[in-house]
Amino acid sequence: MTVAGLVLAAGEGRRLGTPKALLRVDGQLLVERAVATLRLAGCAPVVVVLGAAATEVARTAELGDAVVVVNEGWSTGMGSSLCTGLTALGDLRASAAAVLLVDQPQVGPELVRRLVAHHSDGVAAVSASYDGRRRNPVVLDASVWAGVMATAEGDIGARRWLDTHSEEVVLVACDDLGSDLDIDTPRDLERLTHDATKGSA
Repeated sequence: MTVAGLVLAAGEGRRLGTPKALLRVDGQLLVERAVATLRLAGCAPVVVVLGAAATEVARTAELGDAVVVVNEGWSTGMGSSLCTGLTALGDLRASAAAVLLVDQPQVGPELVRRLVAHHSDGVAAVSASYDGRRRNPVVLDASVWAGVMATAEGDIGARRWLDTHSEEVVLVACDDLGSDLDIDTPRDLERLTHDATKGSA
């Protein structure tokens, strides 16, 4: 069963001073990195949800054959972007989706592949865990998308549905493959750079 990929990249990055999709890390835009991660993990098709500066992102980023959709209500929060993306994947008849946030560059293809490997018939959701705590990314089976969308609002994506259906969520430890570090502020970016320098020393 092929799992589709979904990149949520609509945020304006208010605290960063630039839309997250347009932030460069190691010479690559975060949105390009996220799309490449899902492709290399074997996800197809890959849908990218844009919002803030959507025209500039679409013009600047090299997204190949990714399906780009724009969430006109991006300013209301991540919930509307998740709904926009899942709706697009529903139209494409995808059976499951690996949902990746654009601002988590320490999530790589191997980590996504590990989550996808745990998805099968009858599994509602698979989530990465770090230090035993449920975190992103997640794989959501199409059978639960309606429920997820019904509870996604504001800055809450799938979290409310995952919280209330924890018995249906398979947790997969991913501490050895990455982290859930997200880039919200310039300090987070400095931390990422510091970790990368320390790792290569």
